[in-house]
Amino acid sequence: MGNHVRQIIAVVRPHLAERVLETLKRAPLEALTVSEVKGYGRQKSYLDEYQETEFSEAFLPKVEITLWVDDSRYEETLEKVVTAARSGRIGDGKVFTLPVEVFQ
Repeated sequence: MGNHVRQIIAVVRPHLAERVLETLKRAPLEALTVSEVKGYGRQKSYLDEYQETEFSEAFLPKVEITLWVDDSRYEETLEKVVTAARSGRIGDGKVFTLPVEVFQ
């Protein structure tokens, strides 16, 4: 039987990513990845605009922080991520979670 781990995916504004990563420095993580991504949310009608603009202008720059944490530390780690990523403005980003089973 494998270890039970949770995956947390935070897609945030670039200026908030540093704050999230700083918060996670001492967190007991199994692993962490960071990627520059582009996307859009519900705050604007980017799908309508996409048809009339260049691809690179249709999506906003974001940073995707993906981390894996032991199930027992999941709640506290998720709270840290959400608190660090929230500025209170529309478009801060989204946080998703998934159960993961690790086999070695």
